[in-house]
Amino acid sequence: MRHNDRAASAPWIRTRLSTAPGAATALTVLVLVTAFLAAAFPRAVDAYEAKGLRHDILTEDAGRSTLEVARPQPGLELPQAQRDAEARSPELARIGSGLLKALPAPLRADTSSVAYGVRTSKPAVATEPWLPRPEAVPPQLSYVAQSGLKEHATLASGAWPTTPQEVTSDSRAVQGAVTEETAAELNVKVGATIALLTAAQEPITVTITGIVAPRDPRGSYWSADPLLRTPSLVLDTASPFPVHYWTGTVLLAEDSGPALLSTAAEPVLFWRIPPDPAGLTGPDGARLASVIASLESGPGLLKVREIAGDTAVFATGLGHIVEANTRMRDAISPVIAVAALGIGSVAAVVLLMTGALLAGRRKAELALMRSRGGSLRGIGGRLLAETAVTVLPASALGLLLATLVVGEGRFWPGALAAAGVGLLVCVALPLRTTLQHIRPTLHGAREDMVSARPSRRRTVAELTLLVLAVGAVTALRRRGTSAGGGTDLLVSAAPVLVALIAALVLVRIYPLPLRLATRPVARLRGAIGFLSLARAGRSSAGGALPLLALLLALATAAFGGSVIAGIGDARDDAALASVGADARISGASERATLPDELVRTVRDLDGVRGAAPVRVEYSVNMPEAVAGGGANGDGAGTGSGSGSGSADDAKVAALVGVDPASYAELARATGLPAFPAARLKATGSSAPLPEGAETGPDRVLPAIASPAVAARLGKEPRAIATLSGDFQVQVVGTVSRVASVSPTDFLVVNSAALEQKAPTTLLLTGTPDPGKLRAAVAGTDKEYAVQLRSEERARYVNTPMQAGAERIYLAAVAAGAGYALLAVLLSLLQTAPERKTLLARLRTMGLTTGQGRKLLAFEATPQALLAAGGGLFTGWATIVLLSPGIDLVPLALAGVAGSDTSPVLLRTDLWSLALPAAGVVALAAAVAGVQAWWASRRGSITELRAGDSR
Repeated sequence: MRHNDRAASAPWIRTRLSTAPGAATALTVLVLVTAFLAAAFPRAVDAYEAKGLRHDILTEDAGRSTLEVARPQPGLELPQAQRDAEARSPELARIGSGLLKALPAPLRADTSSVAYGVRTSKPAVATEPWLPRPEAVPPQLSYVAQSGLKEHATLASGAWPTTPQEVTSDSRAVQGAVTEETAAELNVKVGATIALLTAAQEPITVTITGIVAPRDPRGSYWSADPLLRTPSLVLDTASPFPVHYWTGTVLLAEDSGPALLSTAAEPVLFWRIPPDPAGLTGPDGARLASVIASLESGPGLLKVREIAGDTAVFATGLGHIVEANTRMRDAISPVIAVAALGIGSVAAVVLLMTGALLAGRRKAELALMRSRGGSLRGIGGRLLAETAVTVLPASALGLLLATLVVGEGRFWPGALAAAGVGLLVCVALPLRTTLQHIRPTLHGAREDMVSARPSRRRTVAELTLLVLAVGAVTALRRRGTSAGGGTDLLVSAAPVLVALIAALVLVRIYPLPLRLATRPVARLRGAIGFLSLARAGRSSAGGALPLLALLLALATAAFGGSVIAGIGDARDDAALASVGADARISGASERATLPDELVRTVRDLDGVRGAAPVRVEYSVNMPEAVAGGGANGDGAGTGSGSGSGSADDAKVAALVGVDPASYAELARATGLPAFPAARLKATGSSAPLPEGAETGPDRVLPAIASPAVAARLGKEPRAIATLSGDFQVQVVGTVSRVASVSPTDFLVVNSAALEQKAPTTLLLTGTPDPGKLRAAVAGTDKEYAVQLRSEERARYVNTPMQAGAERIYLAAVAAGAGYALLAVLLSLLQTAPERKTLLARLRTMGLTTGQGRKLLAFEATPQALLAAGGGLFTGWATIVLLSPGIDLVPLALAGVAGSDTSPVLLRTDLWSLALPAAGVVALAAAVAGVQAWWASRRGSITELRAGDSR
């Protein structure tokens, strides 16, 4: 009997799939795309986190990322032979091999660049007369006998340093080499000798046998200690006067380490192990930080000392690199979680809507089966088997595609996500369908939203959800979105909570405007308006599920669009703050001035719309602060955050001399706070000085100041001394930000009233050709720096983590838009048969094709407007709710040296709100028009059947 049941079930599945191949194919494609997105998301997050961690380690200076184990020279109480043996390569190599094997996972070494040897930790003074002595101070040199010199360098001249005979602590002659840069700066020639004194003041003669060129100058072998490659001119901190001296490194032969043990330069034995980040993944960051902490001061250090000696120490900056990466990841994760939870919720709702549509299409069929004795268990089993046949392979294929497209990432999170999609569809469709047929039912009356009353159970359920959602949003608003660290599910669920509240409220109040609008429309002559409102109220397309899907999609798309727009705005603002205008020309030093001929030449270049010569003088001492000081005037400008310090902080400020008219035009063109040029008019005591005239201390110049400087100077004239002359200034207004200086404290005056008027900076607006601009500047006698806002903007290149997060948000916006459109289509397809029948019946009564199109368009308009308005509100509320706790700096500016790292808060982007909402309305109108056109091509006989109760 069981065999017959199984045999009978197979034809059922094949028959159903062959009967409705379009529905099965559509469901398969939807599940495939959703499973692909669900599986690709965790893999994409893992991929960009792994690439970000590797990028941070690889691009960091090798001096920070390299692992170094070092210990002092062997004790003097040991026999000399033992001390010498411990400083030779065989013993150092044995210890290095043990250290490599002892590295705990996930820490791995780049074995090609491992170096070990003996080096002096205290530079020794070199007294040779041929060495350079800037400011009469002799150079100080370090000496290192390091392994792998021949593998990491090429011989430029001379010969490789060797050990013709065994070197011991008593040796007084060794061979060495220097790099090309060291030889050039320190005048070292092949054959030169340098004396290195022992502790007994006996000279060890170091003969330079060769000059070498690094194979990879930026590699860890040469960059772990930059002095190996490049000498440096440093300040002598022990001298009472500011004098400098050269310091560099001499590379001894590999087995020359024992000779250094006799010196007073504090020799140490070392092992440098550069990390290999190739195998690291994002989740390895926490383990890596723990491992490094253990090696620095924990059980790992004890194991290192077992191998390298009891006095060994472990040092690295890798832990700080990993911590910085973790901070960026923790800052980005909450923003990504909002997109993930929002799109995941939209996808789940759309899948449920698809199940509802399929269940509605088969309602009569299953009701007939139920009335003829079919059990719920049997019907549900058949539906489960029928659904699983298409859904499970689609989920597996989606997982496979995600694995192929996103090649890096953990497998199980993606597999669980894809399995969850398949399980949701397999369970939701049979469960929803069978629940509708618990009791055999006959054909019922039409549902009208205007007159229908929801059941008490539904009311209680909706009120419960509403209370829980409102409570969660209230708690989130009171607690704030930045409490704690990591990802907060309550914060991430903000779009879902807001959309749920809006959907439940809008569905309840939706009948009220319909009821109010139906009565006056019914008294009009035309029937189109009344029929459209009646149909809109009767249609089930305006239910809570479609509306929730639309609101979620619109809110997530608006949030994602605002994040992307905020990143772009933050980078634009940072570039403007750095350059000051579209282009900037300034001298090589602070006091260098620009010739008038250069200003005229640049002003006449193609693409230059405006030029503002500016004289900038930094570090001008401000007078003592006045009690209760304040600026005259009501201020100007509303910049964000700059220059908002206190009066006590503004002890030093930048003096900016400008031409008020050209500078005001520059501020307008670049979007800076409005500059009150009229207040700097040079009249009376501040009238322009004749050429060559000296200013007097009694001259009073009107000034525009930053808020902190204005508070310090007060309302009365205050005397200041500058390189541009000595005079008094009286604050007549404030602005929070100016284009020419990056410090927050500044004082702007009319350059025409200064004793020294020559500009030090030229600010340009427009789009000048970079090549022509630099050519014009290069034609002068002096060297000037050229900065372009576009080039500065290009500096904010995404790190792998930033780029990955942006790609995920772009995908979230696209997926949100796609699911929103699909939700509109599903909601309209659910009532498509009824619309076709309605048009067919009305055409028999004289309805024209144009009237039919208007009817369907007017019918779809209330639901579309409801969804669009609700989406605008939901997106705006989500951004307002989350913006206090979201800082876009990690996404926009992190990793760029010199960039402004002040918080960049999330702002509402109008286009991100309006475009998706307008798209919903446009799509609804387009679908209604297409459906009316298609229905007009089919005859009424095709749609009208005897006994059809639609």
